[in-house]
Amino acid sequence: MDAQLDDKTLESTLAESLDDLTPDSKAVSDDEFAEVVGGALEAVGGTLLFKMRVENGAEGEHVAAACIGEANNRQFLLLTLPTAGGALKVETAARSANPVAGIAAAYASLMDAFKTAA
Repeated sequence: MDAQLDDKTLESTLAESLDDLTPDSKAVSDDEFAEVVGGALEAVGGTLLFKMRVENGAEGEHVAAACIGEANNRQFLLLTLPTAGGALKVETAARSANPVAGIAAAYASLMDAFKTAA
């Protein structure tokens, strides 16, 4: 993706590509989440930065951070899916209230520094 999309356009583009990828309302394993995220990122040319499972009391969710573009044109995404199943939520890290969103850019910068040092 050469041109940087605005946040709303990027989120809606990803949401449209997810209709067939989101699992039914059942417990979602780490592998199923990875498959859904992989399909979503493939549709927009994105790169997975990291994924994790976050427990919040009785409810948990799978969270993945990703990026689209490179260098100064890079945009960060947050993809979340309840572990109990449901709809995959995709939002830009800049618009997300999820605490994990702040980690995405820092993680990408750290990986850039490791690549430079290698």
